[in-house]
Amino acid sequence: MNPSLAELADEVSALERRVSDAIFDAVRAQLRDDEADAAHELEKRLAKVRRSLQKAEGLLRGYDRD
Repeated sequence: MNPSLAELADEVSALERRVSDAIFDAVRAQLRDDEADAAHELEKRLAKVRRSLQKAEGLLRGYDRD
């Protein structure tokens, strides 16, 4: 595999982990805050971003995660 693609896939993977952390933060906010609706919408949006990043990583690594 092209090393630059592997490096890019690693960067996408790291970003996906950061988004996952943000999802957990949004879920925690839903549990403790009165603004649960806003946190829920943020969680849904971040989950879509995370799925897209997972797909991008798979494509960069040469496989598809459907």
